[in-house]
Parts: sequence; C-alpha cells; structure tokens
Amino acid sequence: MVIGSLYLPKDNQNKPLGEDAHFMHELYQTIGVADGVGGWALQGIDAGIYARELMKNSSIATYDEAMKGHVNPKRVLEEAYKNTNSKGSSTACIITLNSVKNTIVAANVGDSGFLLINKGKIIYKSSIQQRGFGCPYQLENCNSDNPSVAQKMELNVEIDDILMVGTDGMLDNIFESEIEEIVERAIDQKLKAEELASQIENIALYNSFDRFADTPYGSGSGSGSI
Repeated sequence: MVIGSLYLPKDNQNKPLGEDAHFMHELYQTIGVADGVGGWALQGIDAGIYARELMKNSSIATYDEAMKGHVNPKRVLEEAYKNTNSKGSSTACIITLNSVKNTIVAANVGDSGFLLINKGKIIYKSSIQQRGFGCPYQLENCNSDNPSVAQKMELNVEIDDILMVGTDGMLDNIFESEIEEIVERAIDQKLKAEELASQIENIALYNSFDRFADTPYGSGSGSGSI
C-alpha cells in the first residue's frame, strides 16, 4: 500500500485536536481510524483523548503482531483496547494488507469504515454497526462494547485498487457516486494518495457546512453523528 491521509478536526478551541484519530504503518501495511464519541462532552470528557490513545496503542500492537509473522487486525484491536485507559469511547476500524494472499483483512466496530474501489468503481462498502440511528457500537473500558463485537472481513484485492478508510465525518457527508467521480478524475490525473485524500475530505467538509446539501446523513442512510 501507498498510504496518504488528511484529518480535518472540528473547529473547537476547547478540542483543537478534534475527536478522531488514525495511525498508518506503511512498513507493516496496516492502517486504522477511530472516532471518539462526542456524547462524552456532556460529562466534561474529551473522547478524542480515548481515540488517540486507542490508535497509538494500535500502532504499537501492529508492530508486535508483525514480529509474529503477520498482522491480525482483531488481535491488534484487542491489545490496543486492553491497554487504553483514558475515559471515553470510540469507534474503530483497522485494516491490513496480506500481500501473500492478495487480500485486505479488516476489523470494524461502529460507524467508521472503508470503501474498496477497483478501476474507479466502489466494489465493497463496510456495513455500519449501530443499535439505532446515532448510536454506533463503541469501544469503552466499561459498560459498553469490546473488540469481541468487531466485524471481521477479508477481501481479495488487485494492483491499483484504492482503499478509502474514514470516520462518519467522511462517510456521512459524501455519496458513493461523488467519491467515484473524484477517484476517476484522480486516476486520470495520477494524483498521489495525499492529494486524493485531500479532495475527498474537503468536499465532505464543504457538504457538512451546507445545510441544503444532499448527503447520506441527510437522507437517513448515514450513521447519524457528524
């Protein structure tokens, strides 16, 4: 994998780092995203701290897994969860490339997720795990979900496939058809991974501010929290 990323936190001076987090292990071909659940703010807790600690521990666990010979995303999530002690909760999606089998292997909890794109067309979208609109599965130290609920997936991939991973901030604010149009132009223009990520996220951000925009969230097909 050639990896690029862009993170656009909400404009909140009390939470300059936002509530989302991610990690990238290009050497071990593993990536992950997490979205701290904003409802914790009612208790004075910044769930972004939990999300960032979870992703930091996921990066460490990825290294440990790689030393065993291959990376198992669910085991990464289990180890990271066990070592994350901050208050809060978070969704999470971790994906690794198995270059021997030509597959991607994923573990997903909640409404973060990914799209697999082949020749400019989306061929797979991970499903949302939620108990109801606006109530995604979420990892927490107590009284909530743990990695045992993670949805596990393994998908065949080809050279030049594009894997797009994001939180609901992306997935709720841009339709699949829009993503395909952007990706097709990016392929024609031979954009780098970081440039494609920037285009996708900036349009999702623009849509989130436009109260008249037609979005997955607005149509009820999103997860229900931005």
